[in-house]
Amino acid sequence: MKEYQYPLDLDWTTEEMVHVTNMWSAVEQAYETGISTEKFLAAYKEFKTVINSIGEEKRLGREFEQVSGYSLYRAVSQAKKQQQGKLKLGDE
Repeated sequence: MKEYQYPLDLDWTTEEMVHVTNMWSAVEQAYETGISTEKFLAAYKEFKTVINSIGEEKRLGREFEQVSGYSLYRAVSQAKKQQQGKLKLGDE
């Protein structure tokens, strides 16, 4: 696992930070080891309760990709297309 800071907003509540952190962790898992698509989509659903604006989602996704190299957009797109099974990215 790489060392970097997750993009977070200090104005969020602890619960909101947990939801967003869980999303970043799920994206990492999707690229590094694989994650159940259902678990990934559940994390995304919680993430969207905090980040309901597409613009903010894109901004945070870009920030996360800059520090981690992992794309939130690609992971979410693949998970929505796949709907079930194991989500594993990065070995294409």
